[in-house]
Amino acid sequence: MPTPDSVCILIPTYDEAATIADVVSDYRDEGYTNVLVIDGGSTDGTRELAEEAGAHVVVQSGSGKGQAVREAIAEHIKAEYVLMLDGDGTYEPTDAEKMLAPLDDGYEHVIGDRFADMRAGAMTSLNKVGNRIINRAFALIHGQDFKDILSGYRAFTRESFLEMTLTSDGFGIETEMAVECAKHNVKTTVVPTSYYPRPDGSDTNLNPIRDGGIIFLELYRRAKTNNPLFYFGSVGLASTATGLGLAAYVAYEWVVRSVSHEVIAVVSAAGILFGVQLLMFGVLSDLILSLHRDQMKRIQELE
Repeated sequence: MPTPDSVCILIPTYDEAATIADVVSDYRDEGYTNVLVIDGGSTDGTRELAEEAGAHVVVQSGSGKGQAVREAIAEHIKAEYVLMLDGDGTYEPTDAEKMLAPLDDGYEHVIGDRFADMRAGAMTSLNKVGNRIINRAFALIHGQDFKDILSGYRAFTRESFLEMTLTSDGFGIETEMAVECAKHNVKTTVVPTSYYPRPDGSDTNLNPIRDGGIIFLELYRRAKTNNPLFYFGSVGLASTATGLGLAAYVAYEWVVRSVSHEVIAVVSAAGILFGVQLLMFGVLSDLILSLHRDQMKRIQELE
């Protein structure tokens, strides 16, 4: 079990004055004295309250949760282990030991599954549906089921985080981390955690539509290097289906009404050809990726 001295509690914040003092105090009461709050320019006194509660506070140089996490770990954290959480009081401090324990068993990344014990009112129905869809899409694309890839409650080794290629500046950081774990076979496990509603007076910084769209796009974009058959094949199937649909319309108009649609016919043919080419490219890319993975596995076995 990682000792409290070897763990840094990382809390990215933006206008969390209603909860941050209690969050910092709760984790310090659990024995974790190394608490880092990296703030995105709050104007409600978040930084002052965090400092009074005993946290070390820094202001991030950029903006967004993703940028804050990357900067904090690269420049401000030296501890071997990191326990990352949000500053909104929705996570259970007593779950910290449970989150960190797998790191002592050889795991490099731990995801807290909020759905294991989600309290009433903790998440809207829209967010629940969106989370379920994203988690199922992730499992389909990347072949691993991490239960709750959008969870902000994470425990990981600093070394494994620095080896990840992360570029997201916003709430897509959790999705990127999950993809990197699947892509590079980072030893990952999931533990059940509690998830509570935000306390009264605490407003979320998450926009379900905007941030949900960003997460979906990030998930799809990263499929390019981890599941190219899905990445290229999905567009190829859509293009082929559209071309076939247009072709059926042109054929119907010609046979039934004796009306020709030369331009639509050309577009139809182009759509079918483009779609088939993408499907072929996806199959070839998937074959190359499989051969690459086999080769890397053999190299690792030799080492």
